[in-house]
Amino acid sequence: MADDLSIFIGASRKPDDSYQRAEQLLLQYGNRHGLVTGATGTGKTVTLQILAEGFSNAGVPVFCADIKGDLSGIAMMGTAQDFLVKRADQVKLDPYDFQEFPVIFWDLFGEQGHPIRATVSEMGPLLLSRLMNLSEAQEGIMNIVFRIADEEGLLLLDMKDLQALLANVADRAEEIGARYGNVTKPSVGAIQRTLLVLEQQGAAHFFGEPALRISDIMRTTRDGRGAISVLAADKLMMNPRLYATFLLWLMSELFEELPEVGDPDKPKLVFFFDEAHLLFEDAPKVLVDRVEQVVRLIRSKGVGVYFVTQNPLDIPETVLAQLGNRVQHALRAYTPREQKAVKTAADTFRPNPDFDCATAITQLGTGEALVSTLEAKGVPSMVQRTLIRPPSSRLGPITPDERRKLIAESPVAGQYDQTVDRDSAFEMLQKKAKDAQEAEAQQQESGRSRWTIPGFGNDDPEPQSTGRRAPAPRPSNRQTVAEAAIKSVVRSVGSSVGRAIVRGILGSLARGR
Repeated sequence: MADDLSIFIGASRKPDDSYQRAEQLLLQYGNRHGLVTGATGTGKTVTLQILAEGFSNAGVPVFCADIKGDLSGIAMMGTAQDFLVKRADQVKLDPYDFQEFPVIFWDLFGEQGHPIRATVSEMGPLLLSRLMNLSEAQEGIMNIVFRIADEEGLLLLDMKDLQALLANVADRAEEIGARYGNVTKPSVGAIQRTLLVLEQQGAAHFFGEPALRISDIMRTTRDGRGAISVLAADKLMMNPRLYATFLLWLMSELFEELPEVGDPDKPKLVFFFDEAHLLFEDAPKVLVDRVEQVVRLIRSKGVGVYFVTQNPLDIPETVLAQLGNRVQHALRAYTPREQKAVKTAADTFRPNPDFDCATAITQLGTGEALVSTLEAKGVPSMVQRTLIRPPSSRLGPITPDERRKLIAESPVAGQYDQTVDRDSAFEMLQKKAKDAQEAEAQQQESGRSRWTIPGFGNDDPEPQSTGRRAPAPRPSNRQTVAEAAIKSVVRSVGSSVGRAIVRGILGSLARGR
C-alpha cells in the first residue's frame, strides 16, 4: 500500500490470477519522467487521474491537459459506485476514501478557464516558426526580425507587434539585407499571411499580457497539497500545432526559470503531456533535439515530464530512453505498424519470466496495464501485469455551473482575465512614422515661407561674414617725376622770395604738363 514516500498505482498478479503486491511509484524518482500508452478506451485517462491525485496528496503541483473534458472531475469528490468499490476490493485499497482536489482551470481561449498568455518574445523565433510551419528561408527572416527588435529596443508582446515589425522590415529590406542577408518582400508577405491565418484560428488570444507566471502553476494549498492545473484542450485540439507549441514553450520556460535542485525527495512539479504524438509530428530535427535536451536536463530542476499517447512509436527513441516510469495499457495488433508497436513496447520493459510481455499487451482488459517503475538506485522494476486502482475523485466531467464556480473561487481569479496592452513595437513604430511625417511637413512648410520676386530685394544669398573688418586703403607714397624736381629746387632756394618765384615758374610748368 502507498505511504508518504510513494504513489499507489494498483496491484499486480501472477498468471494464476492471484494478486501478489502493490505497485507503487516512488516519489524520489518521480522526476525521472514517465510514459502512459494504450489504445483508445483502455484507461489512460484514469491512470493519469490517479497519478495526478497521488502527486497532489504528496504536495507536488501538477499540470495536465484535459483533451475530452473527462479529467475535470478531479476537482469534485468521487462517489461510491459498484464497479469502483469492486476494483478497490480487488487491489486491496483499504480504506477507499473519496476526495476532491485543489484544481485551477486554464484555457488558452479564456472560455473554460483562466486565460493563458505568453509574449511573442518569450515564444522566440524557433518555436514561432514551428507554430507557423515556416520554410527555412522564412525562419531566417523571423530570426532577423527578432534581432532587429533587440537592437532597436522594440518589445514584441502580441501579434500586432510582430505584424508591424514585419512591415517595417519589408520597407527597409535593402538596408537590413545588407547587414544580415537577403530579406525579400515576398517572403515577408508569406509570413504575414500565415500570421493572419493563425489570428483567425484564435492564436491571437495566446499572445499578449499579462503573461503566465510559472509560480501560478506551482502552487500548494494550506493543507500541503499540490494544486492541479488543468488545461481545457478540447477546443485547442482543433489547432494541434498550437497545442504542441504551447506545451513545448511551457516546458522550455520551466527549464529556463527553475533553479537546479539535483535529486529531491519528491518533484517540484509534474507535467503530463497528453496526445504527445502531436509534439513530434512533422517536427524538424532541431525541434526534436530541443525536446530531448529539455527532457534530459529538466530532471535536475525537479520537474517530471509524463508523456501520454496511444502508441510508443509516437515518441522518438532518444526521448523514449529518458522515460523511467512506464504504464502500458492494451494495444491492438491488427496492422504491421501496430504489431511493431507491440514489439517496441514489450522490448522496453524489464522482462518477467511469468509471462510473455508482447502477448500480454494485446490481452489486457480495460483498467489493466503493464507497469514498471524505478526502484532503489533508479533500477527499473520487473514488469508486472497490474490492475489500476480506482480514483478518489469523480470519474467523468464536471458540469458547466460547477466549472464556473471553481473558476470564480480560484486563487488566481482576476489576475489574468483582462488583457493589458502597453506600449510596444506596434505603438513605437507608429510614433516613429508619425514623427517622421511631421518633420517632413515642417521642412516643406519652411521651404514655402522663403520666396522673392526677381529684380526686387536680394535674390542671391548674402556672402557670409568672416568676422574680420576690411582693412582701410593705405595712402600711396609714390611721387611723379615733376613733383620730385619741384621739391628738390624748393629745398635748394634759401630765401622766401626766391622760393616764391621758383614755385610760381615751375608750378606753371607742372600744370602745363
